[in-house]
Amino acid sequence: MTATAPAPLPIMPDQHGHFGPYGGMFVPETLMAALNELTDEYERAKRDPLFQAELHRLLREYVGRETPLYFAERWTEKLGGARIYLKREDLLHTGAHKINNALGQIMLAQRLGKTRIIAETGAGQHGVATATVAARAGLECVIYMGKVDMERQALNVARMRFLGAEVRAVTAGQATLKEAVNEAMRDWVTHVRHTHYILGTAYGAHPYPMMVRDFHRVIGLEARRQILEREERLPDLLIACVGGGSNAIGLFHPFLNDANVRMVGVEAGGDGIIPERHAARFQGGRLGVLQGAKTWLLADDDGQIQLTHSVSAGLDYAAVGPEHAWLHDLGRAEYSYATDSEALEAFQSLSRTEGIIPALESSHALAHAMKVAPQMSKDQIIIVNVSGRGDKDVAQAARMIFQEDLKF
Repeated sequence: MTATAPAPLPIMPDQHGHFGPYGGMFVPETLMAALNELTDEYERAKRDPLFQAELHRLLREYVGRETPLYFAERWTEKLGGARIYLKREDLLHTGAHKINNALGQIMLAQRLGKTRIIAETGAGQHGVATATVAARAGLECVIYMGKVDMERQALNVARMRFLGAEVRAVTAGQATLKEAVNEAMRDWVTHVRHTHYILGTAYGAHPYPMMVRDFHRVIGLEARRQILEREERLPDLLIACVGGGSNAIGLFHPFLNDANVRMVGVEAGGDGIIPERHAARFQGGRLGVLQGAKTWLLADDDGQIQLTHSVSAGLDYAAVGPEHAWLHDLGRAEYSYATDSEALEAFQSLSRTEGIIPALESSHALAHAMKVAPQMSKDQIIIVNVSGRGDKDVAQAARMIFQEDLKF
């Protein structure tokens, strides 16, 4: 008897922005009209051939797509086991995948007649991408960034300012990404008529998780075509780091109905799974609502959001995108974690073996590849998404690895 193919996964989210029990629109009433307007305009843009043609033209000519799928031959040989390919999002203009989404969203903002752009940023890559597209569009741009993140990502702060953006330091709470999102949302509530919020990850209220995912699907669509051209078959395993989850869902989504392709999202393990010393939501997290969406998050028994920690500013966030929570429940994607020390080891390993300095966010995905590749056979294939380059992290990495402060 021939085995039947598994039924395809339903298209998500539903019309109310839910991925199973996750997602939704948990925002002040002031923002509901803006979110509904954005949802309607995005649905029109998806069906508009002129919008799509211009987006694809700019992705090619301005952003630098398509990115290579690179066979890491020396790293594969060093680790033993599976053949490792790297999806090189680090080669894009601004140095990370974030510009895929920033470009799409600013085109929507222009369609809506918005004259001012705001964004949050952790590692600074989304802030740089937003400042970049705002400069090209000639729009006012304000970026909210935690004071702690500004200190460890000083290079990106300077880049945003060179691009004409105002970078506002957030000193409340832990002074990292969660607080930057809070301040951006407060700004949006106050200036909603003329301001568009370019949210940087596959999180927040509907339509953001869907919209950000769709703008990043180009990663997985390219990788799927490229690996078929190169190996004449699909990979056995996809690996990507997961903060909010934009680079991961962008890689995973075009493969969701390929049942033989495993997918692993790698969260920030920090100093280990110790309360307030990590940001691995699937390791002891709970269901809750934060900053617009229902999802898995890190909170105490009273529902108060816990402090988080990661060597990587971009993964240092208390909640995970709702589509990742849904894929976790379905068992379609798996979620692991890498500690700070493991990420730093992977950072050095790839740099010295392949001459590619990855972002500390991406280094978490690479750390997982270092664990699992030796356990796989040599005819198996892994694709790791190198979501960003490590220029922004060299001072922090040098301080931790070489115990020295770099002077620029």
